[in-house]
Amino acid sequence: MKRALTGQVVLVTGAARGIGEHTARLAAARGARLALVGLEPARLERLAGELDAVWFAADVTDQASMAAAVERALSAYGRIDAVVANAGVASRGTMATGDVEALVRTVEVNLVGVMRTAAACLPALIASHGYLLIVASAASFAALPGMAPYCASKAGAEHFGNAVRLEVAHHGVAVGTAHPSWIDTDLVRDAKDDLPAFGETLRRLPPPLGSTTSVERCATAFVDALERRRRKVFVPRSVMLVYWLRTFLNSRLAEKVVESQARRSVPLMEEQVRTLGRGFGANTALPAPRRPEPPEPGFIADRYHR
Repeated sequence: MKRALTGQVVLVTGAARGIGEHTARLAAARGARLALVGLEPARLERLAGELDAVWFAADVTDQASMAAAVERALSAYGRIDAVVANAGVASRGTMATGDVEALVRTVEVNLVGVMRTAAACLPALIASHGYLLIVASAASFAALPGMAPYCASKAGAEHFGNAVRLEVAHHGVAVGTAHPSWIDTDLVRDAKDDLPAFGETLRRLPPPLGSTTSVERCATAFVDALERRRRKVFVPRSVMLVYWLRTFLNSRLAEKVVESQARRSVPLMEEQVRTLGRGFGANTALPAPRRPEPPEPGFIADRYHR
């Protein structure tokens, strides 16, 4: 059943650009009131001014930061009816040669960030019998070399959504997972610019795994999901075929086909990442890395000599 967004409060993470920005714009055009969350204050402030929305600079990997954003959204609007957990990043490099901190940060943002967003927002969604849309990916279903952390995080995001859906159904809260393929955003354009081997790999993939969809079309699908509280969202719709064929795509037979291409593409990609000298795209906004607390004096000795 379709529910009009007029007057509904929608919180969007990763709202400063790309899918988040365009989803916010379209939701606002359909009457929603927006709470914009992200790491680029200047862009968020400008977008909020255009949409008559509120905005908050917050790190989805930090619970206190997300809790504060939710509290401020509730102070501004009194309720939250829907959340689009959209914030995401994609690192550069393979597990053997890439910057391990960048690879781990990808999982932190894409999976842990979704978990922290859900934890911060679910009390408000329970109160409103609302809807949580978790942005996963077509990569939830099929693995590609050079994308191990991204594929793992998006597969995790899907199954996290599947489990949370069961946990909150009795509260009248609906949970959906979205699975876009390549969308024409800064994230995808940066990857193609940084790594010619990546672009070549995409050209060899069959559609929809190798095709790129406009960000406007993706935003339309997401807003439709908000209105209809959809369980699964595929962008383009042909990604549904990948969903149903996931067992075959992860079989040894399909793996051998990808392996034969990876023997050439992976060394090229690794060399291009080394030349690039950074773990993320030029337009990727990242939370400041958190440094572990130093061990107390005597910790190592105590650990190994008790």
